[in-house]
Amino acid sequence: MAQRPEDPRWPRAAAWLAAGPGSREPDLAVLGVPTYATSISGSGAHSTPNAVRRVLGRLSTWCPSRGVDLADLAPLDLGNVDDPDLGDEGEWRVSTAAASAARRAPLVVAIGGDNALTAPFGVGVLGDLSRAGLVTLDAHHDIREGRSNGSPVRRLLDAGLPGEHVVQVGIADWANSRSYAEEAHARGITVTYRRSVAERGIEDAVRRALDIAGAGGGPVLVDLDVDVCDRAVAPGCPASLPGGLSADELLAAAYLAGSDPRVRGVDVTEVDATNDPDERTVRLAALCVLEAAAGLAVRLGRATGSPRRWV
Repeated sequence: MAQRPEDPRWPRAAAWLAAGPGSREPDLAVLGVPTYATSISGSGAHSTPNAVRRVLGRLSTWCPSRGVDLADLAPLDLGNVDDPDLGDEGEWRVSTAAASAARRAPLVVAIGGDNALTAPFGVGVLGDLSRAGLVTLDAHHDIREGRSNGSPVRRLLDAGLPGEHVVQVGIADWANSRSYAEEAHARGITVTYRRSVAERGIEDAVRRALDIAGAGGGPVLVDLDVDVCDRAVAPGCPASLPGGLSADELLAAAYLAGSDPRVRGVDVTEVDATNDPDERTVRLAALCVLEAAAGLAVRLGRATGSPRRWV
């Protein structure tokens, strides 16, 4: 990435995150979880957490449409979990780091890594799974057998997460088997297909999903699997397909997740920074982090007020 001149009047999101909370209590914890080894499609997703941090150097802290300056939030970057793919030991490190982060800040954002991170991250962030909920924005059901980036939802269900508190938004045609779709239904999972999102709108779909996931009164995890997006905007996702969500729809979902007080964790997964033409997918992942942070700023009353309207 070419060096860019510094401008004190144009603060960069990377500098905001790197500066840490200072003397303030953290509002937002960021954790890199570079999983990749069990990816069904093969992936260099372990390179993505650091790539997202670099790309934040191209983005500012100011969101005029929401009246949010992230300088008003206290961030805490906890770095990357070491060897998260190292079997039970690696997953224990992820869960422990996530639980510690959730004790320190009202929202934890995990930057993946592939979707294998979602199960141990969810265990750490959510705590008592019997009351917790999960919303996935994903093209896939992720209830395969075994341990891989195709199994996190199954693993959370098997660990005690109630199926009726799981909602999957953006499930794609031609991307899942009939057998797994029938199992998702049998386990009580609510599914909103990509076509339904297009008909009802992303805000309605996500708000309804959060209400269902939060019905148990416990914390909610939102999994942003970027392969839910159209391949034109997410070529760096091995399993993305034409016809998926737009970048704008995914970013709206990230903002809604950050703004909802029931949401304790958000993960951004399935981006392979080593196979991403012109960085467009990594930039989308970085924007998801900022949108979730903007939602948190509104949740905490840190927005600067209504943005000025230009004509």
